[in-house]
Amino acid sequence: MSGGHWFSTDRSGTERLSMAKGDRTGNRKTREQRRTIKVPELGYYLIVTDTEGTERCFFTGLHQSLPEEVRNKLVIKVVETKTRSMIDKCLELTAYEAQYRIPWIVFDRDQVIGFDEIIAEAEKKDIQVGWSNPCFEIWMYAYFGAMPAIQDSWTCCSEFGRVYESKTGQKYSKADEKMYGKISNAGNEEKAIRIARQKLEQCEREGKKKPSEMCPGTTVHRLVGEIKEACICT
Repeated sequence: MSGGHWFSTDRSGTERLSMAKGDRTGNRKTREQRRTIKVPELGYYLIVTDTEGTERCFFTGLHQSLPEEVRNKLVIKVVETKTRSMIDKCLELTAYEAQYRIPWIVFDRDQVIGFDEIIAEAEKKDIQVGWSNPCFEIWMYAYFGAMPAIQDSWTCCSEFGRVYESKTGQKYSKADEKMYGKISNAGNEEKAIRIARQKLEQCEREGKKKPSEMCPGTTVHRLVGEIKEACICT
């Protein structure tokens, strides 16, 4: 699942690895040849985020946790960029074979200026949003059965780290490439999705309409749930 590689199938049915813009000799492919690109059966999820590791580690781990027969049919590509560039980067990367790619931006409220506006702009451009308030750790917190009312990212990360260590026996690191496996094994993903959904419904009942007002809150569960649902349908 490396960045520029796709699987394509020739007329004889032989599956071979090819570059999106050129073959093994470096020659550019014709339009007809590019049509042979094999589209992942369960979807190509493009996730653009503004962090340096947490979301990438989480979603890479999620993909690696899938059964091999499912993993080979579903692509999850995580790209990191600046907050204000997420939407443009998403549009840029979905321009190629756009009908096959499922674009998401995933980011936190944290100290972001224009948090609600970024979400609204993305949705207007048919980009789905996995936001977290105050931070991504509030979503992972739900795996351990709760989404506490924490208003700032520093406290949320600190408290989550404490719970994470008590549940897994290890120190929490945002750059831990095995974090997803540890969280899903020590926690309960189905319950996490249910808790996140209930928290959003509670916020709506309380009259909170803007994501910046919905704290604690997240929509990352929708992305995780969608990926897992695709796997169940195989």
